[in-house]
Amino acid sequence: MAQSRRLSAAAIVSCALFAALTAVCSQIQIPLPMVPMNLALFAVHLCGAVLGPVYGTLSIIVYVLLGLCGLPVFAGFGAGAGVLFGSTGGYVLGYILDALIVGMITRKWGASTKVCCVSMGLGLVICYTFGTVWFMVITGNPLWASLMICVFPFLIGDAAKILLAASLAARLKRVLYL
Repeated sequence: MAQSRRLSAAAIVSCALFAALTAVCSQIQIPLPMVPMNLALFAVHLCGAVLGPVYGTLSIIVYVLLGLCGLPVFAGFGAGAGVLFGSTGGYVLGYILDALIVGMITRKWGASTKVCCVSMGLGLVICYTFGTVWFMVITGNPLWASLMICVFPFLIGDAAKILLAASLAARLKRVLYL
């Protein structure tokens, strides 16, 4: 009984730490006119792979709720419903799906670097799809223009984030005992 409580406490603390990591990584950015380039997806991928589908997703939901409540956790110290429901809010909400997908796949097939890369790539596609459709609806831009603004400039950086997160995931999972 005490062991399960300790695991739950460790998982909850890890969840909070990963929500904080996502907030910090959101601030490490290169500002661009329409969509900022930041490290948030690195933290989201890592969160899903290390914490799994339940706590990984919960961690990102906590991050989103903190921003919705007004804490400046979104890119460029953004906060509030205006950011979340603005043109880039679909990507932030897509983080939840990304963490869930990565967590589900790594829970089923393990957190090897190869499995993590595949799961994070799939999570990224889901996040891009959700965010780009949201962007198109809010801005009225056509698909090709939206891809030019929201996806193509980020592909190389997101591939690097996936490689870095995948290489760290198994190590962190062992250290955190989750």
